[in-house]
Parts: sequence; structure tokens; C-alpha cells
Amino acid sequence: MASKYVIRYGTMRYVAEFTTKGQGDYVRGEAVVVRSHRGTEWGEILCEATDRTREYLGSEDPVGRVLRSVTPEDERTRDALWDEEQELFDDVKTLASQHAALMQVVDIEKLFGGEKIIVYFLSEQRVDFRELVKILAGKYKTRIEMRQIGIRDEAKLLADYGDCGKPVCCNTHLTEMPPVSMKMAKLQKASLDPNKISGRCGRLKCCLRYEYDTYEEYRRELPKIGKTVVTKQGQGRVLAQEILAKKILVAFEDNRRMMVDLADVVTVVTGGGGGGGKKSDRNQSPSDVAES
Repeated sequence: MASKYVIRYGTMRYVAEFTTKGQGDYVRGEAVVVRSHRGTEWGEILCEATDRTREYLGSEDPVGRVLRSVTPEDERTRDALWDEEQELFDDVKTLASQHAALMQVVDIEKLFGGEKIIVYFLSEQRVDFRELVKILAGKYKTRIEMRQIGIRDEAKLLADYGDCGKPVCCNTHLTEMPPVSMKMAKLQKASLDPNKISGRCGRLKCCLRYEYDTYEEYRRELPKIGKTVVTKQGQGRVLAQEILAKKILVAFEDNRRMMVDLADVVTVVTGGGGGGGKKSDRNQSPSDVAES
């Protein structure tokens, strides 16, 4: 019976579901030869396909099939391809400078089966590379695909480790680049120094997006800064929020300042700070009276 696996493949580290011919089982990390919509490729088994992985990938249809586990001959072929790609890179870079001066060649990928050569390049504007493709196709006798990429994709191809000491997320598990904004950094009280919150691509780190939804959810549960609250320790004004701890810093009427747990908030006075607003029902629970 045919099985289905999630496999990482290609220079851009695509992740997708593949079927097998039904022979044998594969284990995590095992190298395999697959047939994708692009051609014959080298792949790596990540896990068995499940409903959960399909939900994560956003697709229920396999993109290809597993042909076999790699053999010693396949490994020699792969090593030869890597050497060939290095020579191709230098050659294509030289030709590109002659025929398409506005493009920067970032990487070269030759499919394991030799069906196609893919040239990844950066450019700030549209590039007419038809002449270059014609020259490359005639020289290497195979299909040539020119793929314009962005600055984050360049990091996905070339970057190695992030500031956390682990391989950068974009070339390990991310299937798409999430939108990231300074608002996310401010909410998480991250340093606003660009050198500390920028990734290898020079843009805001993708990991700022990971916990943002949790921060936003917890923030909505806490009284806003400036609100007057009644707590078990007395009445006072909210000065700051400790979002993950679900605590607020309160300045009490007797000049005390204290961190107060959300569970100790009896009620929140509506309106602005200073205690001049109408008070809500003291019998409500903290979760009912906390305002976003």
C-alpha cells in the first residue's frame, strides 16, 4: 500500500507531500530521490504525512512521488552536481554581466535529473534576460529558468546561522515569509536597535512574528495604561503592563507602586486615569472587566 511523506527538496528548500510506490518505510532524515513537478530531485524525509501536516502545508494533494532511497551512485552524482554548479555560477555570472547588467546572480541550481538549470537573481527592476537564456540553453543543452527573488529569499539561499545560534528559520522550516512590523517588536519590548532586531537578510527578524499573537491576546486581557483600577491592595492607576506575566504596575493613592497580578484586579474604572470615571460592577471577574 502506498504511503505519503512530507519531504524537503530543492535549493529553495520547498516542503511538500509525496507518495511512495509502496515499497518499504522511510525514516526521518533519510535521503531519497523524488519526482516533482520540476523533475527528478534530491529530497529529505521529514515525517509521515497526516491531516495536521496537510493543514500546515495548506494542500491536500501530493506534488510528486518518491522514486527510491539514495544509492552510493546517487551520492556520487550529487557531489558531481555540486562541483558543476560552482562552475556554472561563475560562468552565468560572467555572461549575465555582459548581457543583463542590472541583475545580480545569487545562486545556481541544477536539478538532480539534469532536466533544468535554475538561475536565482536579484534585481531592483525588470530584466530582459531572453538573450542570456538563449545563450545558456545553447551552451548547456538543457532548459534554463530565470527566477527573480527578494532579499529575504537571498538569505534563505545563502544564510547559515542566526543570532540565536541555530540555523536561520527561512532555510529550515518556514514555508512562507511572514509579515513583520515594528509594532511587534515594541509590543514584545524588544530592543529597537536595528542591528539587534534585524535578521541575516537585513529585515526585521521573522521570529518577532512567532509570539506576537500571544502577546496581543494577553495585552487585551490587561487594563490599559492610564486606567484606574480597584485591586485587593487598593485603588490606583496603571503605569505599565508586564504582558507575559499578566501583571500590571500600579501607582496607588498612598504613593505605593506595586506589581499586581491580573487575578487581583477587582474592577476597572471606566474612562481615563485619575479615578474620575464611572466605576463598573465590582462583582465582575477580572477577565470580564479587563479592557483592551
